[in-house]
Order: sequence, then C-alpha cells, then structure tokens
Amino acid sequence: MARASAGAANPYGRTGVRIVVAGDRGTGKSSLIVTAAAENFPANVPPVLPPTRLPEDFYPDRVPVTIIDTSSRVEDDGKVAEELKRADAVVLTYACDEPSTLDRLSSFWLPKLRKLEVKVPVIVVGCKLDLRDDNQQLSLEQVMSPIMQQFREIETCIECSAFKHIQIPEVFYYAQKAVLHPTGPLFDQETQTLKPRCVRALKRIFILCDHDKDGALSDAELNDFQVKCFNAPLQPSEIIGVKRVVAEKLPEGVNERGLTLTGFLFLHALFIEKGRLETTWTVLRKFGYNNDIKLADELLPSSFKRAPDQSVELTNEAIEYLKGIFELFDNNQDGALRPREIEELFSTAAESPWEKAPYLDAAEKDAFGGLSLDGFLSEWSLMTLLDPSWSMENLIYIGYHGDPLSAFRVTRRRRLDRKKQQTDRNVFQCFVFGPNKAGKSALLNSFLGRPVSDNYNSSTEERYAVNVVDQPGGIKKTLVLKEIPEDGVSKLLSDKESLATCDIAIFVHDSSDVVSWKRATELLVEVAGHGEDTGFEVPCLIVAAKDDLNSFPMAIQDSTRVSQDMGIEAPIPISAKLGDLNTVFRRIVSAAEHPHLSIPETEAGRSRKQYHRLINRSLMFVSVGAAVAIVGLAAYRVYAARKNASG
Repeated sequence: MARASAGAANPYGRTGVRIVVAGDRGTGKSSLIVTAAAENFPANVPPVLPPTRLPEDFYPDRVPVTIIDTSSRVEDDGKVAEELKRADAVVLTYACDEPSTLDRLSSFWLPKLRKLEVKVPVIVVGCKLDLRDDNQQLSLEQVMSPIMQQFREIETCIECSAFKHIQIPEVFYYAQKAVLHPTGPLFDQETQTLKPRCVRALKRIFILCDHDKDGALSDAELNDFQVKCFNAPLQPSEIIGVKRVVAEKLPEGVNERGLTLTGFLFLHALFIEKGRLETTWTVLRKFGYNNDIKLADELLPSSFKRAPDQSVELTNEAIEYLKGIFELFDNNQDGALRPREIEELFSTAAESPWEKAPYLDAAEKDAFGGLSLDGFLSEWSLMTLLDPSWSMENLIYIGYHGDPLSAFRVTRRRRLDRKKQQTDRNVFQCFVFGPNKAGKSALLNSFLGRPVSDNYNSSTEERYAVNVVDQPGGIKKTLVLKEIPEDGVSKLLSDKESLATCDIAIFVHDSSDVVSWKRATELLVEVAGHGEDTGFEVPCLIVAAKDDLNSFPMAIQDSTRVSQDMGIEAPIPISAKLGDLNTVFRRIVSAAEHPHLSIPETEAGRSRKQYHRLINRSLMFVSVGAAVAIVGLAAYRVYAARKNASG
C-alpha cells in the first residue's frame, strides 16, 4: 500500500516552504545552505547569505523551498526574531566538534523559540561531522534523546558535513517534509499512539471505502482505495503482504472478509512510526482533510449569504436523514440516544460538537442522559441556527451524501414576514430578558423538563435551551430560548443588529417583587426602543414568574396599565415551582408566528409616528393646495381664451 508518484502536481496548496536557519556563530549555517544549493563546498562565504531558493523539482514533493540565513550578531537579534516568526520550519545548527554549541540549543535557542511563540517544526542539525572527535562514544540518539524529551517540537535530528557532502540535501528535505507532512496532528510522541482527531478521520475514510458495509475492506475495496489515493493498483501479492504484516502484529486486524478498522488504523500507526508520514497525509488529503485534520474549506460551500434578520434551518430532506441516523445508532431501541451512542454517532467527526457550550445541556435529556428524537433534532436545529457552516460540516462527517446545500434553507426576512403578516419559519429564537432572581433560569429549566432548584445561582453567561413545542393541529415547531443576563443587556444592545436574530422577546419578573417588575418594564422599554431605532422591532410578551407567591400591591393595575400603554398582551402568570406554566411556550411560539402583532410601542416611538403622520398630513395639504391652484389656473386660462375668442 502507498506508492505515491514522485512527479505528481503539488497537492498541498502551498506556493513554497520557508525554512529559517539559526544557531551560534561558527556552527556552519552559511556553508550548509550554500552546499545544499550549489552542491559545492564554498571556499569563502559571507557572514549572512541572501535568501536562497531551491527549485520545485529539487525534492519529490515539488514544492519550492526558500532558505533564510540568519546573523549571529547580538545587534541583529530583533531581525532574527522576526525571521523566526515568519518561518514554516526552523533548522537549528550546532557544531559536532564543539559540544558547547549543542548545550546552547537547550539553554538558549529552543527556549527562545518558545518565548517567541514560534510553533513550527524544528530540525536539529549537527554540522562539521568531519571534524568530530573519533573517540566520541555516544550515538546521535543517545545525545539527542533527553533534549527531544524536553522539547517535543523537535521533529528530526541529523548530522552532516558540508565539506564532505554528507547528508546535506537530507537536512532541507526533512525540514520540508516536516511542514508538508507534520507529525504533530497525527501522532502523540509521548504515548506513541495516533491522535484522536486522526483516528476519527481515518475511521470515516474506512467507512467510506467499505462499500458493502461489512466492517472490513476486501481485496477489491483495498485496491479501489489504493487507486483513489495513490493512482496505482496493488498487485495481489502486495495485498497478501499487507494483510500478513497486520495479522502477525495484530490478529484482530484481519478477518475472513478482509482488513478491519483496527487493522487499517494499525497500518497507519506503523507508517508513521517508520517515518512514512507522507502516506497517511496523502490519504487524508485525498479525502479532503487539511492540516488541522478537518474538512478543507473548499469542500464546504461558502458561508450562507443572508440578511441579519434571516435565519438558516434544516430542510425536510435533512430532517428525514437525521431521523434515520437516530434509529441507526439507537442500539437498544429505547427511543433515546445515550451519551455513548451519541459519541459513536460523532466518532467520524473532527470532534463531538455537543460536548461544550452552547450545546452542552441545551436540550432535554432523560435520567440516563439520553436524547429523545425531539431532543436530538432540537440540538441540530440549534447548531444550524447559531452556526450553519459547523452544522453542515458535521452533517458531512456523519455520512450525508447528498448536496450539502440541499440540507439547508435560508428563511425569508423577518421584516418581510411582518409586512405579509405571516412566517414560514419552523425554528424560533426567543430572547429571555429580566432582572436577576426574576426566574429566567427556572423558566429555561422547566422548558427542558428539569426540576426547579431552591438554591439561586446567578447567570453570568448567555445560555440556550431548545425543545420542540406542539402547536394546535399536531404541528411541531422548535423554540430556542436564549437567556440574557441582566448585566449583559447593555453589551447586547450596543450592536445595532442585535435584535435581528430575535423572533420574539419575553420579559420575566418576580410577581411578588415590585422592584423586579419595575426593572423588567425598564428593560422592555429599552429593548423596544432599540427595535424602533434600528428597524428590528420584535413581538414582546411579559411573563409574571413565581405566581405561587403573593403578588406585590397594585400588581394587576400596574401590569395592565403598562401592557395597554405599550400595546401588548397582559402578563402571563406562571409558577415553575408548581409546574404551572400556563402554556407559556405555546403562547411564545404563537406570538412569534404572528410577527406583526405584540410589538410594543414606546413614548418616543409613538411621538415619532405622530410626527411622521403630521408631516405626511402637511404634505398632503400642500399637495391638495397645489392641485387646487393648478386647477384654478387652468380654469382661468380656459375662461380667458373663451373671452378673447368671443371678443
């Protein structure tokens, strides 16, 4: 397996590799560079060489190499630092006949690279091999092993002699190779194992190549894989040889059907251990992976173009596909995906996407941490709403074979929905405002079927909760609640387009606390005013939480006055503690479905409208007056013409 063609076109998307050579004075930097480029040992070399370019056909990968020499003078330290920061790889030199220059690598040069945050492969090169004391007993491996343990960024160590032309081309070949085929993303040197993201990518490739889905690559499937990746078939004897190597080291790597996933992963670990990283990288790149072992940008359609008040949703085609995936991975057929089943589902993705905020704990789960079908689809809807490109990428990772764009739809502008007085959206985002201790978090927890805690924990971060809401007539809509901490409102509203993604806003207050009520109404006026100023008005509802407690005096009168003054519904009383939610979530969705209703009007907004009405009325009077004058003038002209004619 794996005979890459040396004459193939550059598949790396790189115009070149920039290698910076650094080290102490007199360690042979310039002689190394000149000898590599000119293939002759120079009699005299300048202190610092100009940039040296090796042509693209110098090495099999056909990527040009530019070598940058550096000064050893203290006064040039700043310039050297700048060159190191621009490097794709760094070659650090020491002199084989001067042990002190080797010590300086770990005491000065390698710490310097870390201080400069130069995170590129490092090749350590011992120059002047011909001058080394023949009585030195230690091998290169013995000398370098402790240094490589301490500095994992060292990719390779090599000794050379420019004078005797020993291993000179190899120095820059290894440096170029470390850039084009880096070890870091693939292999953990400490544990000597493939890194998790590499395993995930190779597993996905294995599944894509296992055409008959029998869990093993047959001889024919192995051959197809070989042709796809390396443009050359495997001979029958080669296939037998590959399977024999695996079977000897790892019996479970081969069965009667062919090479198993375990065997496939073992082969790649073996290639990497033997320094043949280009084999694994060729496979990954053929299947569209970049150096971060994620799908390359060119394989993903460009970002979804949309106006600020448009959203992205999954199409019915994508939802049906995800329903099938849910059933496939629900191994015990209990109607829920347990954490281990979700991990297995995403085991071919770059990472499990729901293991951190905002997706972690955003959906309803059962006692075992399992997601129902509604919960599973809700997580996908949330991911599509917040980051459609990430949603698309993960859909491809888990095996979606159709046109990725067919899985997504961009909704109509909400501004247009208001004009048409209807919306075709299936996913609604609701911003949840309110003062501290009003009951916002309790509302979100109730939405996810979680008990209300007696202990108060102030929310300092935005938090999401997503679930399916059953509407009359058996219609299902997805509702996303986004909790806005009280001290985060100013920051949110500092963005002119902050309400563009909001389909509806609710304002929660503690119905037993008059201060909470007043603060909620202030927030309502603030948000409504922002919507009027920016043109992103949103329907609003008031939620009177903690209805199990006694209301503050004048609560009904105050709330009725505010809701009537602003032209919105009366507050919806709920008690999360008693589980009496008064169909609040259905009412939120219903209000969002009617984007032209429940839009509050502030005093400033009302005054602005009255002003515009006055201006328009004045313009109308001016227009009428002008029209009367024109008609009068025309009538006079007709009268004058008749009079002249009769005269």
